[in-house]
Order: sequence, then C-alpha cells, then structure tokens
Amino acid sequence: MKRILSQCTKELVRFRRHSLTLTLAFLLPLVTLLIYGFAIRLESKNIPLIVQNFDHTSLSRTYTEQLYATNQFVPTHWTGGDPVRDAIDGGIAKAVVIIPTEFGRNIKNGINTKVQVLIDATDVNNARVVRNSIQAVTNFFMQTQGLLPSTSNITPHIRLWFNPGRLESLFIVPGVYGVVLWIYPSLLAAIAMVQEKEKDTIVQVYASSISATELLLGKGLAYLLIAISEAFVVMGLGSLIFQVRLVGDLSILLLGTLLFLIDSVLFGLLLGVRSETENAAVQGVSLLGFITSLLLSGFIYPLNNIPFPLSLISNVLPIRYYIDITRDAFVRGIGWAGVWFDLIMLIVLGLMLFNTSRRILRRMQLPN
Repeated sequence: MKRILSQCTKELVRFRRHSLTLTLAFLLPLVTLLIYGFAIRLESKNIPLIVQNFDHTSLSRTYTEQLYATNQFVPTHWTGGDPVRDAIDGGIAKAVVIIPTEFGRNIKNGINTKVQVLIDATDVNNARVVRNSIQAVTNFFMQTQGLLPSTSNITPHIRLWFNPGRLESLFIVPGVYGVVLWIYPSLLAAIAMVQEKEKDTIVQVYASSISATELLLGKGLAYLLIAISEAFVVMGLGSLIFQVRLVGDLSILLLGTLLFLIDSVLFGLLLGVRSETENAAVQGVSLLGFITSLLLSGFIYPLNNIPFPLSLISNVLPIRYYIDITRDAFVRGIGWAGVWFDLIMLIVLGLMLFNTSRRILRRMQLPN
C-alpha cells in the first residue's frame, strides 16, 4: 500500500508542475461542454421555406401564414428565374410550396385542390421533418376551414413523459458528461504512462521491486483523483449553465460516475502501456475513445440504428452504460431498477481493462 501511495503522490506532483496537463484536465473539458451543449441540436429549426402563391386570395394567404406560424420555417424570397425549384438546387431554400391559381375558388366550391411541395432530401431526417410539418399544417388548415370533420371517433390524448418541455439540453448535456469524462481522464493517464517510456524512467520501474499491479494502481489512483475533480467541475458548471437538475438517486450517480472514471483511467493506462510515443497514445485515445464515444455510444444516434457488426463494439464501451446512468439521473429518475445492469457492466469492463494492462506491463518488466 505504501508503494501505491508513493507512486500516486509522485504523479500528482508531476501533474501539478505541468501547465499543459492542467489545461487538458480542466480548460478543454469545459470548452467541450460548452461547444457540445450549445451546438448540438437534433430538432430542425429555422428551415428556409419559399411559398410561391399564384392565387393571391385570402384563403391562400391564410394558408401561407399558418405555414410560417409554426416557427419552424423561415420566410425566404426567390428573385431568380423560373422555375422556383432552382432555389432548391442553389441551396437557397430547403422546401418550396407552390399554391396554384383557383386555390381559393376550388376550396369554396368543394373541388379537390393540389398544392405542390418540393423538398430538398439531401438530409433525409430534415426532409422527413419538413414533410411532416407541412402535412400537419395542411391538416390544421383544412380543419379550421371546415374541410375536415370536427369530430372523430378516436381522440388521442398524448402526454410527453420525462421531458414534457422537449428541452434538448436534457438529452444532450448528460451525454456530454460521458464524452468529456471518457476522453480527458483517459488522455491524461495515457500520456502519463507513455512519458515513462519516452524519458526512459520506465527502465527504473522495471528494475525496481514495484509490481505491475502496484504501478497501475498508483498511477491510476492519482489520475482517478484528478478525474473526480473534473467530474465535479464539469457537472457543476453544466447544471448552472444548462439548468440540468438531478431527478434521480444521487447515490446511483456517484457510484456510476466513480466506476466510469475508473474505467476511463484504466483505458488510458492500457493505451499508454501499448503505445511507444506520446503521439501514438493521443491518436489512440482520439480513434478508440473519441470517435467511438460519439458514434457508437448512443450519445447522438440510437443504439438500435448501429448496424452489425459495429453494434458489437458498442457492447464493450463503458461510455454506453454511463450515458444510460446520467440520463436516468438527470432525465428519467427511475433508479436502481433501470440502471443496475449498467453498473455491473462498468465493473466487468473495468476489471477487464485492469487485467489486460497488468498482464502486458508484467511481461515488459525485467525479472527480479
């Protein structure tokens, strides 16, 4: 135990002396939190829409006003040539609604009227949102004009569960916690381990009586303490800036965060053991940590959308399970019944990371 604490103290002293590591530990995580928290939005807004009205009646103007009243579309004027679809080809508008002549007269006479809608489907999700929005506005317009029956045999009563205000920050920010606490603690641990090789101080470690387990525990404890400080700073500022409040059990969040930080530090130590240079360690964290945490963890894209065999990779990513814990703590509030499996997986993956690092490091040590 004395060797572990000595190794931990040495790492903390080294960490405090380097301004670069202090920046990596606290400044960059905060910048990442702000960028991701404010920049990532999954709901399309301010979509440029052109309405070409050939009718110029009160009904056609009412229909146009209701399209823009959704606050999802932004009025865009087309002053180019004909046809108006050139506006979509030029990227000026994402959708064009063409109201034909005799629109108002046909509606008053009960004649079927066709409105042409052109949608830029380069972004499939955005095109689906535009189509559904225009269809919903059209149905509402027809109902207010008495073109649809005011009563129906089926009346759905819809209630949004967990997040009735549809605040995207409640979905994004808890996920950002996972990304930040996965990348930066592992990056610091990887750099610290690989610097032992670059400075040839690892030879002294190999020749000493300290075991691979004691070396990993000493370094891991030091950077676990740093990671815990990062977690308090990031989550504290995230709660203040984005108004994300705890709704679940605090003990689950604390336990899950501790287990996840252990996994993050062990992941960095594993990359540091396997890498020969600092650049290789940083690239390893970027490739294996950063990219997978964005694309394969459920942070942005649903896990069900990940195709096979990439879906298998997500099963061994600790961040996948930690994001479930943070979103339960800050959004759902289900408690132990909803995240017990995630906690177990964090323990299992942590043991696997530690055992792999220990075996590799033990083979590299000189025999005593």
